[in-house]
Amino acid sequence: MSDTAPYPEPPAKQRNDLAIELVSGSFGGAAQVIVGQPLDTLKTRAQTAPRGQFKNTARSRCTRASPLLGIAAVNSLLFTAYGASRRLVSPYPDLSVGQVALAGSMAGAANAILASPVEMFKIRMQGQYGGAGDKKLSGVVADMWRNYGFRDGIMRGYWITFVREIPAYAGFYAGYETTKRWFAARYAPEPVPISALLASGAVGGLGYWLACYPLDVVKSRVQLAPAPPARGGWLAGGYIAREMRAIVAEGGVPALFRGLAPSLVRAVPAAAATFVTFELTREFIIKHDML
Repeated sequence: MSDTAPYPEPPAKQRNDLAIELVSGSFGGAAQVIVGQPLDTLKTRAQTAPRGQFKNTARSRCTRASPLLGIAAVNSLLFTAYGASRRLVSPYPDLSVGQVALAGSMAGAANAILASPVEMFKIRMQGQYGGAGDKKLSGVVADMWRNYGFRDGIMRGYWITFVREIPAYAGFYAGYETTKRWFAARYAPEPVPISALLASGAVGGLGYWLACYPLDVVKSRVQLAPAPPARGGWLAGGYIAREMRAIVAEGGVPALFRGLAPSLVRAVPAAAATFVTFELTREFIIKHDML
């Protein structure tokens, strides 16, 4: 018998959930841009184009200055915030659909700080129609900073983005989780197949837009306007309510839903690609103990 005591088992490596969600979310965001960018441009132009101009949109360059890095960063923050919010809402991994919606709304609120400037510059690039005066992204950023500074330039539309993100991501994650759980019960004890994850992501994308679309129309108009919105009147809804009333005055209630069709069409493949890429990347990282 040996006098040498056996070495103790090394401690299990702690999984870094925040880092995993950060990396996986960035890949999901990249997939979203690759799949959905052309239809996103059509949506923005439908919301903001002057009368008679939108019909020429399809012939202009819909994928210029693709915001791959920006949207990847936004989704990276979003999925990280969602994971952290889930852990704040409940210490247990199995949340109710209501708790999922709450965690999604919390993640959306946190995400607005980055989503607002990224989407503002994306919208201003999409609002160019291939004319001689069109600018590169660097020129758009420089103009906004020089003319309006940080608050009214770089962060223009932050509050409408904040208000939009709360119901949007409640619908996004609740739609995804509800559908995924339905498929999980159907396929149990086998794992949920990729096709079911794609369908679940598509439902989440539809839930996103159906929960917030009029607010997105307001946001696009505010962020593409030549001048920042007037301040004040917060007790009456501030610039959000003023812009919504102006939209209704111009085109009636249907104007609040201009561009909804391309948004819903885009949501199916874009959200499906986002969720599946996130899930597969996360599974790969965990399986190979990379973080």
